[in-house]
Amino acid sequence: MSPSRRFPVLALIIDVVLVVVFAAIGRATHDGDVLGPFGSGLATTAWPFAVALLVGWLATRAWRRPVAVVKTGLPVWAITVALGMLLRALSGQGVAVAFIIVATITLAVLLLGWRAIARLASRSRRA
Repeated sequence: MSPSRRFPVLALIIDVVLVVVFAAIGRATHDGDVLGPFGSGLATTAWPFAVALLVGWLATRAWRRPVAVVKTGLPVWAITVALGMLLRALSGQGVAVAFIIVATITLAVLLLGWRAIARLASRSRRA
């Protein structure tokens, strides 16, 4: 696999891992049991946001510019939060206002933050 094709795959893996980390932090904070029975608790918490993330990747064609904060990161983040909350509500999971605020901020830090760091690192390597 060429480097140009490998990096979008790595970027998608980073995004998915960060969404799972977000769900794990939430479960650890509120439930104390991160995985739940056979990992089903973490899967139940993470799936709406993971599905929304994949939709965000498809909608933005994120593989073209996976590290772009504005052109890729912002719309992927917005779709992940909005659609993730909708899927969470439709599946009978809670969507309290406080959760929406915390999730929006946390996912922004995670999904936009790694892209900003990667952009800065790539610029400093070129300099």
